[in-house]
Amino acid sequence: MSDDKDKIQNLFMRVPLFDQLDDQEIAKITAGTTEQHIRRGEAVFHRGEPCNGFHIMVYGQVKLVAVSPAGAEKVMRLLGPGESFGEALMFLGRPYILSAVALADSMLLTVDKSVLLAELDAHPMLARKMLAGLSKRLHSFVSDVKSYSLHSGTQRVIGYLLQAREMAGGPDIRLEVGKNVIASRLNLTPEHFSRILHDLTVKGLIRVEGRNISILDDEGFRIHDD
Repeated sequence: MSDDKDKIQNLFMRVPLFDQLDDQEIAKITAGTTEQHIRRGEAVFHRGEPCNGFHIMVYGQVKLVAVSPAGAEKVMRLLGPGESFGEALMFLGRPYILSAVALADSMLLTVDKSVLLAELDAHPMLARKMLAGLSKRLHSFVSDVKSYSLHSGTQRVIGYLLQAREMAGGPDIRLEVGKNVIASRLNLTPEHFSRILHDLTVKGLIRVEGRNISILDDEGFRIHDD
């Protein structure tokens, strides 16, 4: 049991949200933290379930989805290692408004609400960092709405690929999730997304090999993104 606590504490030390806390302060939070292992395709939680804490991704990938009454799924957000979710609903005391499903075998840490609130009372800096994180997420959401409203489908795809390349830190991009998921995230149909990739390939701007994409013409790519 002690080994599990040490492992969770070491994981917390690598999360930006807690990097200004000392070992003792982190130990208080990890005392109210549970480790979840979710297999690909399994739900982390469903819409309507109570939110009694927030979650931090350790490894894997999770999608947050909204489902229409007809059963159509809209991907609202894709989450990877180091990202957190559920904070806003936890503070509001409301149930989940989306469902979370693992796209790959994943590990999450879930921080209990009562433990976190006690630490926020004791450490104002932690509250400031959480507010900064929530503000960045709101800014990202507003940017998404602006993109869907003002940008063409091609511009959305180009923006996504440029961002993915920046995160990859290299010349090539690997699509770790299916094209259907990415299309939903960009508010496109899968057919439209595939057609845009085909058009960019024909123009010599990208090369697609399975899940791997290379940007061949940076200048031309960015002109299309304007």
